[in-house]
Amino acid sequence: MRLIIGIVLVFLSVFGGYAAMGGHLEVLWQPFEFVIILGAAIGAYVIANSGAVLKQTIAMFGTLFKGSRYNKAAYVELLGMQFSLYKLVQSKGILALEQHIENPSESTLFARFPTFANNHHAVEFVCDYLRMVTLGSNNVHEMEALMDEELETHHQENERIVSAMQALADGTPALGIVAAVLGVIKTMGAISEPPEVLGHLIGGALVGTFFGVFVAYGFFGPFAQSLRSTYEAEAKYFLSLKVGLLAHISGQVPVMAIEFARKALLSEDRPSFAEIDEATANLPAAT
Repeated sequence: MRLIIGIVLVFLSVFGGYAAMGGHLEVLWQPFEFVIILGAAIGAYVIANSGAVLKQTIAMFGTLFKGSRYNKAAYVELLGMQFSLYKLVQSKGILALEQHIENPSESTLFARFPTFANNHHAVEFVCDYLRMVTLGSNNVHEMEALMDEELETHHQENERIVSAMQALADGTPALGIVAAVLGVIKTMGAISEPPEVLGHLIGGALVGTFFGVFVAYGFFGPFAQSLRSTYEAEAKYFLSLKVGLLAHISGQVPVMAIEFARKALLSEDRPSFAEIDEATANLPAAT
């Protein structure tokens, strides 16, 4: 919804303002200028990026329209899931985790927390490190270094698509100039035409510059920033997981482990201690 509202505001402000000051909207309809700019932009995007990034681009638009799924409710659920896990270990021992971490899709514990359970990477992250713990690895510093490496790799994978979109935003104004120059070349070929014809041709050429700047700063640049904000929220989600897991591995009791995890969240989305206390108090015992 936020994305749609933003797009509508951009269009209304630019084209509505242009029409209000007496501009003729039909002059802006220069389809071949658009073909030159967008076609060249897409071609350059394909040249510059790997196949993995191109595939990720398709999913990117779904991410943009859906917005971030990491809100306060998701964080409350995440902390509740961690509390249930650590409470299970405290009451029944580390081996009680095996049925959940070996078959997470069939885990009754994870099923109680759908946002987490539907996040494949988060489930894999938790299960991998808890599996290491069940196999006897409990060196907190080594585990932290390994987690940092994995999260940095995940961050780099996300950053590739953000950088690709930002590069598209940076390059589109220049492609608008290319279209404008081609329009001027076309105009020079009709220099003997009367002024009203030349004026129309020059106006059409300038639309290329306008369109390149318009899509770059009205859409591609904001798209890149929106993606960056979404991925930063995701990074905090995983940081909370990491901190909670390390606190648990180091021997903290469940309530303290999730307090460590809570503190890793941004203040605008961080649930209070009382909210988490209330949420965890109502959780059924894990089996």
